[in-house]
Amino acid sequence: MKAIRVDAYGGPEVLRLQEVETPQPGPGQARIAVVAAGLNFVDIYIRRGEYTTLTPPYIPGFEGAGVVDAIGEGVQTVKVGDRVAYTGQPGAYAEAQVVQADSLLPLPPELTLEQGAAIPLQGLTAHYLLHEYRHLQPGETVLIHAAAGGMGLLLVQWAKHLGAKVLGTVSTEQKAQAAKEAGADHVILYTQQDWVAETKRLTGGVGAHLIIDGVGKTTFPGDLEAAALRGNIVLYGAASGSADPFAPNILQRRSLTVSGGMLGNYTLTREELLYRAKDLMDGISEGWLKLNIHQALPLAEAAAAHRLLEDRQSIGKIVLTTR
Repeated sequence: MKAIRVDAYGGPEVLRLQEVETPQPGPGQARIAVVAAGLNFVDIYIRRGEYTTLTPPYIPGFEGAGVVDAIGEGVQTVKVGDRVAYTGQPGAYAEAQVVQADSLLPLPPELTLEQGAAIPLQGLTAHYLLHEYRHLQPGETVLIHAAAGGMGLLLVQWAKHLGAKVLGTVSTEQKAQAAKEAGADHVILYTQQDWVAETKRLTGGVGAHLIIDGVGKTTFPGDLEAAALRGNIVLYGAASGSADPFAPNILQRRSLTVSGGMLGNYTLTREELLYRAKDLMDGISEGWLKLNIHQALPLAEAAAAHRLLEDRQSIGKIVLTTR
């Protein structure tokens, strides 16, 4: 089969299309004929060697969708021919991938497989980020960094659905328009405005009750200033690098809570996975949660796709396709 393989850490150029052996499913596993793989910043962190989750040589990609074409011994949750999506297991940048069958999510017929590849990691992450750290009350303010990315647009819509006042930070007017169309009440261009001062102004000096930060190093110091009294700050990514260390006692002055999130810790059982996935699929079917696929590129163009994401040139999700 064809797959993107990384033989050494580095820039996008290390993503090379190669012929590799087609994997075979073992007990409890299913093989997926992959139609689309979702791109995420974690793919970039690993490719650059900043995260050592995978060591070369490896096939990247933690999110995909396709059709089950073989199952291993003891598999009862899926059958050959099922349309499924999945996340959390590396190897999606390929024409086929073997995954644990219990991690597969059935896709409703109204969703394409390309849309399915845009859902699992970011959709399930949006769910836990908005439900696990603060019981949002209607009218409370949520500040979302990178509000026009694939993750950000899902968070904006979901926070609005929960009744929050949503502020988003973005870098361009085009991205600001996308965040507004997703439902953001106010969008702050951090390239032109002091986003901390704007957050305080837009909240009458109160600050944001919940700040969701996937950027890290460049935004976290401001998070500590922009958060409301007894506010919650959640870090789930590091697009600009890891946030610098700080003295925990500075949180006491305004009784702030800083948390770190990782999806795998919030999908520990199949029951928890399916509970979050049901809420996600319900939101899509009810129409209040809309997917935004910025671009679908062929698998062979993985390097170009990484450059789009890494250079912040995308609005919404990028997927790689095998067809």
